[in-house]
Amino acid sequence: MSDMKNLVQNFPGHLQEAIQIGEKFKPMHLGSADFQHCIITGLGGSGIGGTIVSEIVAGECKVPVLVNKDYFLPAFVNEKTLVIVSSYSGNTEETLQAFEAALKAKATIVCVTSGGTVAELARKNNCDLILIPPGMPPRSCLGYSLTQLFYILSKAGLIGTSFTKQLQQAIDRITSESEAIRNEAKQLAESLYRKIPVIYAVDGYNGVATRFRQQINENSKMLCWHHILPEMNHNELVGWAEEHPACAVVILRNRSDYSRTQARIEISKEVFAKYAGSVHEIWSKGDSRLECSLYLIHLTDWVSCYLADYKGIDAVEVNIINHLKGSLAKI
Repeated sequence: MSDMKNLVQNFPGHLQEAIQIGEKFKPMHLGSADFQHCIITGLGGSGIGGTIVSEIVAGECKVPVLVNKDYFLPAFVNEKTLVIVSSYSGNTEETLQAFEAALKAKATIVCVTSGGTVAELARKNNCDLILIPPGMPPRSCLGYSLTQLFYILSKAGLIGTSFTKQLQQAIDRITSESEAIRNEAKQLAESLYRKIPVIYAVDGYNGVATRFRQQINENSKMLCWHHILPEMNHNELVGWAEEHPACAVVILRNRSDYSRTQARIEISKEVFAKYAGSVHEIWSKGDSRLECSLYLIHLTDWVSCYLADYKGIDAVEVNIINHLKGSLAKI
């Protein structure tokens, strides 16, 4: 089994260990703060957790949770802002610059990292710091980083603690249905091989769809795109006005999706079936948005690994990104 497959297989274990890390986190600066907004800043495998969590907590969180994927922070950031700095390596240059901006704005900062400069700056500036296990590709550590975001928001008094039960339910389901998940993923990967995947999901699962796209990009070394319903019904659907046999549509679905949006999916499927090379659906399982999201993430992570197998490539290597970082270091 490849290194990436081992890491994907260990996803439930990562979540379980992440719960233990989160439970032990004793923040210095969150208890008495009166936050008006929260920003999670991070990129790539370190940042996608923020996108996913911000959607999951939207119906509960007492303040807006925004996700930042740039060098800069919005102008409204101030002493009433909770800034969560997420960088697995601790050396992501965009995140480090945003970290410095948060310090200048006198925001309350919590860092999630495995070490690096982020950890050094956190200690130097007396910021709360959560350390997660080092030595893995950032995208394979979503279970660790995502879980800490829930604990930070909870210990800041912005959400409750129901996520802990939901996380455990997700772990139990993913573990008990491991073989079925892998079989479904393998079948879908076979259908996507030599195709351009086009991923659709409903609003509220943009982060999950983005994660799937990113995993196909990095693990499978393939281009693809994604869009969200109902928004795509107001623009992209018109693009399906001619045949695209190289495109394979994948729709991420949930039994709990709003009825009108489900109707939109069914009508849209008729269009896709007429013009796309193939159309596939992945149905989530779970009693909460968190559980459904983690189920879909785990299944689609497997899809990206099996695609790498079909292509005969190493899912772990990201030589092009390393080249980019090396070139930027010379500037």
